[in-house]
Formats: sequence, structure tokens, C-alpha cells
Amino acid sequence: MGPDQAFLGRAITRIEFLIVFLGIAGTMAAALHGGGRWALGFLLGVAAAWISFRWTKKVVNALGEPAAVPPKKRFAVILGLRYLLLAAGGYVILNYSALSLAAALFGLFVPVAAVILEILFELTYART
Repeated sequence: MGPDQAFLGRAITRIEFLIVFLGIAGTMAAALHGGGRWALGFLLGVAAAWISFRWTKKVVNALGEPAAVPPKKRFAVILGLRYLLLAAGGYVILNYSALSLAAALFGLFVPVAAVILEILFELTYART
């Protein structure tokens, strides 16, 4: 593993930690703000975002490795299916659940906040 790969690996590890940390902190804040409905909605959004982040990480890692066998059509279907699953989850929350849709949407943006915090970390502690 080269220095660039080690650097990126540490960044991904920090982003994963920040997702968990922000998810826990945000769930507590949502519980204080809106009660159980908000906390559960936020937690559901974070869980969906975490799963999507992990799937994306797997796809990116697979793209960087030489393929011994060509990818199957099933792989493309699974990639498209994850967005369908996220949309179906949002539809169920919106129409059939008492959970807060706004809290779930805030939870979906936790990885974005984690990446922004990682960018700020890198800008602050960058070595020239």
C-alpha cells in the first residue's frame, strides 16, 4: 500500500467515525427537539445513509481492482436497486409512518456533513 492509499484509507476511517459520531449526536438532538418520532426518523435516515455509503465504498474499491472475471448484469441491477430502496423507504415514511420525514432527510445528509468536516480537517492539518 502506497502513501497515497494509506492517506485515503485514514480519511475514509475518519469519515466513517464522523458518520457514527454525528449520527449519535444528531439522534440525541432530534430526541430533545422533537421527541421519539424525530429521533427514530433521524436514526432511520442515518442508517440508510450509512448503508449507501458502505455500498458506494465497495463499488469504488471494486473499480480500483483488476477484474479477474467480468462483472455480472446482476451487479448493475443491485447498484440501481439501492436507490429504489431509498426511494421506497422515503415513500413509506411519508405516507404510512408517524416518523418525521424532515428528521429522516436530515439523517440522510449526515455523510455529507462528515465529508465536509473531513475536508476542514485536511485543510487545517495539511502538510505542505
